[in-house]
Amino acid sequence: MNVKLPSVRDLVKLYGLSAKQTLSQNFIFDKNITDKIVRCAGITAADSLVVEVGPGPGLLTRSVLDTNVQHVVALEKDSRFIPTLTQLADANDHRLKILQGDAMKVPHSDILQLAGIHRVDPLKRIHIVGNLPFNVATPLLIQWLHLLQQRKGLFGAAEVWMTLMFQKEVAQRICAPVNTPDRGRLSVITQTLCSANIPYLIPSSAFLPKPKVDAAIVHLRPLQYQEMPFDLLEDVLRFFFTRKRKSASHILNLLQSQLKLETALPSSIDSNARPENITTQQFIQLAISLREMGIDRLS
Repeated sequence: MNVKLPSVRDLVKLYGLSAKQTLSQNFIFDKNITDKIVRCAGITAADSLVVEVGPGPGLLTRSVLDTNVQHVVALEKDSRFIPTLTQLADANDHRLKILQGDAMKVPHSDILQLAGIHRVDPLKRIHIVGNLPFNVATPLLIQWLHLLQQRKGLFGAAEVWMTLMFQKEVAQRICAPVNTPDRGRLSVITQTLCSANIPYLIPSSAFLPKPKVDAAIVHLRPLQYQEMPFDLLEDVLRFFFTRKRKSASHILNLLQSQLKLETALPSSIDSNARPENITTQQFIQLAISLREMGIDRLS
């Protein structure tokens, strides 16, 4: 910090700020926790850009700025937090830019333009970080995965690492390996494109107001790109995981019947496997096989 600022807790009191239940807001006031999140993210001064979603009063933002990264964009929907974030920007040579808007709707081109980045260096990393409101965390992740697969927006030119906070149970589903009960559609669709791990658990007692559930940090790094029919894969996963208690042979027979196929679907999947026992690559290969048979989507 170049200028001494009041603590975030004091700023929250000064501005009369409170967490809105309708926006699923919960604040963290322990900088040891936000510093650890930044370390888990692997942010360094050499990175191209950090985009923080839902900074609220700005404690995680302070930890990000402490890395001396030169370009930080805070994307905040709630106008009540703009004054505290503006103070933070003023105190840090305006390395922090503030963009008010809904993360689900703001064009990524606006983020890059605000940061003053007209051409992304593919050799420098972009980070997306955030204590995401629990009610929008999963839809945001799905949207970003689609952009990653399409190589659009922030994901178009550089490697993007995502370090995001979710409810603990959601985080466990995102990172669930094959042959575990937490494995589901969200696990496979995420692990199709990213490595996923939980480096840090955060108890509910760390938040104000205290939520009913614990939280977890999920760290996502993009995998080497492979061509795949992503929308069709999502359809396949939905078809399988809505029949989670059925065997693979039963589900494949249902799929074959629905598609009115005269020949059996080519598949390396064990006939006795349940959906949670099927590997990510096996699901991808099934979607590829369907596309080769002229099937673009499942009705």
